Amino acid sequence: MFLKTLLKQNSKLIDVAISFWRQGKIGPDSYVIDVEQTEANARLLLQTAHHHQIKLYLMSKQFGRNPELCRRLLACSYQGTRYHGMVAVDFKEARQLYRHAIPVAHIGHLVQPPCAMLAEIIRQRPEVITVFSLEKALEISQVAHRQHIIQPLMLKVCQSGDLLYSGQESGFELHHLPAVIAALREMPGVRLVGITHFPCLMYDPLHQQTLPTTNMQTLLAARDILQAEGVAIEQVNAPSATSCTTLAQLATLGITHSEPGHALTGTIPANQHGDQPEQISMLYLSEISHHFSGNSYLFGGGYYRRGHLKNALIWHDNHFSQASVLPIDNDSIDYCLHLAGQFPISSPVIMSFRTQIFVTRSDVVLIDGIQSGAPHILGYYDSQGNTLG
Repeated sequence: MFLKTLLKQNSKLIDVAISFWRQGKIGPDSYVIDVEQTEANARLLLQTAHHHQIKLYLMSKQFGRNPELCRRLLACSYQGTRYHGMVAVDFKEARQLYRHAIPVAHIGHLVQPPCAMLAEIIRQRPEVITVFSLEKALEISQVAHRQHIIQPLMLKVCQSGDLLYSGQESGFELHHLPAVIAALREMPGVRLVGITHFPCLMYDPLHQQTLPTTNMQTLLAARDILQAEGVAIEQVNAPSATSCTTLAQLATLGITHSEPGHALTGTIPANQHGDQPEQISMLYLSEISHHFSGNSYLFGGGYYRRGHLKNALIWHDNHFSQASVLPIDNDSIDYCLHLAGQFPISSPVIMSFRTQIFVTRSDVVLIDGIQSGAPHILGYYDSQGNTLG
């Protein structure tokens, strides 16, 4: 999906990845991240958000909940504007970030925090917890009240006709909001501060731009209901496809918060032609394992079925060849991926596609100094952000 963009925007990353592979310092099934370029993307997002007065949280799941990269991105700033903390899309991400003393600002949006973790989560003082049900709000209220804390809450909202991904169906329907607001006002340990939905923006391949979904209209309608009910709204949070080019749209609609993820590594769908401000800063490196029926098989583990993986570069005989990635059966485990044609066994393979590292089995290699001409490996991690030996 992004191979042409990678060649156009960050060929240095390819050269450095191959160089370290030849030295035996990077193995197959590794995501290689250019830290310097990722930081540059993060600062550019902050600059744009500063201009439009939108506050940003950071997502880490796309790059494998990597604690070192989280710390470096949280240290980025523009004229005093910084990221307000991390988003934990599920409780295991929160647990991992807490282990490394990384602040989690928003939790609960895609996966609700389980009852047994609420005491720890509330002690960490997140800026906001998103809830899908009054039962979860009551659990949070009871735990927060025992800790003498008033925990800010957001509501995830929905209505008929919204786009909801399978396994992510949730939210308060708009016609229930007045009753929900009234019930929350009776809970002593919580305070309603805002609303969210997902996905609020999506890339439209026909128009080749990122546009609001029907969910955005639901979100704005929910905002109006909260205002009519006298709620002091602090957040109208519109995640998905957050980037430099979408922040202006969000500001026009009155959005206060958003949560960049793929924009940090330049792997937003809008960048597949290499014309976005964010530059690609991540690639996938593997290695030819064997041949079968006239095709080449490479070590897998990093395949993401929504990644639109199509092409690969193979380094052999001191030059690159390009090959098509053959269709992958989503019912099977990606022990290997296969390419059309035969290439020398043990040749390195470079790919660039949309991914979610945290759902893979891949290693993650952080490299600093690529853009400044002094590349060095910062560390090796698994797909959940744990340090490898």
